[in-house]
Amino acid sequence: MISKIKIARLEIGMTQEQLAKKVNATRQTIGLIEKGEYNPSLNLCIEIAKALDKTLDQLFWED
Repeated sequence: MISKIKIARLEIGMTQEQLAKKVNATRQTIGLIEKGEYNPSLNLCIEIAKALDKTLDQLFWED
């Protein structure tokens, strides 16, 4: 299953590296979050949502 974060990132043509720079994280961290292998802090979740112009629910809420 492709993560909602990856889908949102690709929809706006952003690379993992670009998102990482925008949220002050590493590309590896973004990759792990997208694979579901790392649980980001609430602050990082908020920054990712802002960077992707999505709500926390849109990106992190389980269907």
